[in-house]
Amino acid sequence: MTTTRLSARAAIAALADPGSFAELPAPQRESADDGPLGWTGYDASRARATARTGERESVVTGTARIGGREAALIAFEFGFLGGSLGERTGDRLEAAYAHARAHRLPLVSLIATGGSRMQEGMLALTQLQRVARQCVLTRAAGLPQIAVLRDPTTGGGWATLGAGADVVLALPGAQVGFAGSRVRPADADPAAYTAEGQYAAGHVDAVVPPGELPGVLGDWLRVLAAPRATAPVEPPAALAAVVPPETGWDAVRQARHPDRPRAQAYLEAYFELRLPLRGDRSGGADPGMLCGIGLRGGRAVAYAAQCGTATRPAGYRTAARVIRLADRLGIPVLTLVDTPGAANDAAAEQAGAGPAIADAFAALAAATVPVTTLLIGEGGSGGALALAAPGNTWVTPDSYFSVIAPELATAILKRPRAEAPATADQLRIRPQDLVALGVARGVVGPAGGA
Repeated sequence: MTTTRLSARAAIAALADPGSFAELPAPQRESADDGPLGWTGYDASRARATARTGERESVVTGTARIGGREAALIAFEFGFLGGSLGERTGDRLEAAYAHARAHRLPLVSLIATGGSRMQEGMLALTQLQRVARQCVLTRAAGLPQIAVLRDPTTGGGWATLGAGADVVLALPGAQVGFAGSRVRPADADPAAYTAEGQYAAGHVDAVVPPGELPGVLGDWLRVLAAPRATAPVEPPAALAAVVPPETGWDAVRQARHPDRPRAQAYLEAYFELRLPLRGDRSGGADPGMLCGIGLRGGRAVAYAAQCGTATRPAGYRTAARVIRLADRLGIPVLTLVDTPGAANDAAAEQAGAGPAIADAFAALAAATVPVTTLLIGEGGSGGALALAAPGNTWVTPDSYFSVIAPELATAILKRPRAEAPATADQLRIRPQDLVALGVARGVVGPAGGA
């Protein structure tokens, strides 16, 4: 498969297990000559599109196995009037979503569209409302939606099936944006309208090379079909062979040690397979927050992990997005807490640090799936607590949790800097203190025991 404009059926064949695709019957709709608007030459344009592509509409729908997993499938035919959406397109899309819900199948969309069909005017544009309704119903049914952004993915197709999916994958170099190439401002940065640009802005989870796409889609379907634990998952084992600190300041120094294991190491040790979910869908991505869904002992577990940096607003929004997705799909959650605190620079405030942290608190508070938290390093104030599960937080021996950094507490109390270690002791921030105070359930050891 390449980033060139494959036909709908070629795109399906490149992904589906051989011989597994079964096309859904197309709903029948009677229409007036030259469509609902009587657009002169519209019937002739459709006839030429059919002759050129062999299709009678701009989408092909059906079911197929990808990596051995059954899914409902939508594939756009860009050669049919630019993959545009009209009333008959909406009929097919609606039927595909309904089939997915009736048979409890995940829905995979292979998108290549220029947007709504001008020859059908506002009736074409209102198909976006139909698609949005189907997305909502499928989401409410607890079924996942995966979008693959092909070239191009623009207009309403991007603003509904694409950006509205739970998992958004894109092919390298694909044109992706609400505005198509002929309607953008003349001075617009072309990089903003690419798969890579949308990835950088936090709107795409991964840009996947064509040769890797069948495997990545197969992995996603495997993870999303995996059994779910009904009880909280176990916390990861501690990766550093250290003993709990003697003093509060010792706890701070251990947690800040540059060689201390970080989130990446914990995730690699915990999961046999991990698939990333990246970006807050609001224009931001925080490299200091790793999120996604993986397999642990063959069971699906979602994760949100801080990487030891000051967490940006986009990081909190991404974590909240993943927690809500996991809750909707019935997947338990693991969070790893490790931050000196929330980013507090002017850019963070302008990006909504407070609302983003509030959103993370709310997502955890509303979650009906079990959530497990492990504090693996610094637990700096509310910026760390926002990812901590009430009543099910564990700590490693090389971590601390504090209402405020000891140095800052010392400054607020107008004490000399040299009193920071004593202040750390007063704050009772050691792992064993957190257990004694009831903030944490226990200290995990290298073997995973408490």
